[in-house]
Order: sequence, then C-alpha cells, then structure tokens
Amino acid sequence: MRIHGTELTMATVIITFKLMMDSPDTDIDGVKELAKAALAELGGEIGKDEVEEVAFGLKALKLMVVADEKLGTDAMESRLSEIEGVSSVKIDDYRRALG
Repeated sequence: MRIHGTELTMATVIITFKLMMDSPDTDIDGVKELAKAALAELGGEIGKDEVEEVAFGLKALKLMVVADEKLGTDAMESRLSEIEGVSSVKIDDYRRALG
C-alpha cells in the first residue's frame, strides 16, 4: 500500500494464546513443541511461554507469539486447536509492537 509515495508495511504483533489442556496428564512440553513447529510453519514465533494452573490439576499453556500482522489470527488459532491434548484455544491479548 502506498500513500503519497511512502510505502506502508504491516506491523509486528504480539498475540497471547491460552491453550487449555484436555486432562491433567497432558504432556505440556510436548504440546509446546508441536505448537512451536505449527506456528513456525505459518510465520509466527513463540517469544515467551508460561504454564498456568487452572483447577483440579488442569493446566493452561500461555504462548506469547510474535508475528506479522498480515498473518491474522484465524490460521494460528485453528492450527493450535488441532494439537492433540488441547481442548480449546483462545486469544488473551493482541498488541501491535512498537519500534
């Protein structure tokens, strides 16, 4: 896109996905590795991850993903929800990176 001779580029975004596990026995490290590979195929990169205790031994994996804004979130959310052991995926936060 151009406006008055200046080319505009899409921004880099930081998206925080929250992946809920199917059961307390789900291998979170395995899910994280599969998520890393799936996101890399789409052009995203995990910048930070953390495990959150939910209830009754269930855990959620929070992934802070850095990606180009043009990727959107639908493909990433869809790919993450296909990982075995993940019961649901939601976006907790979406921000444009500055600088």
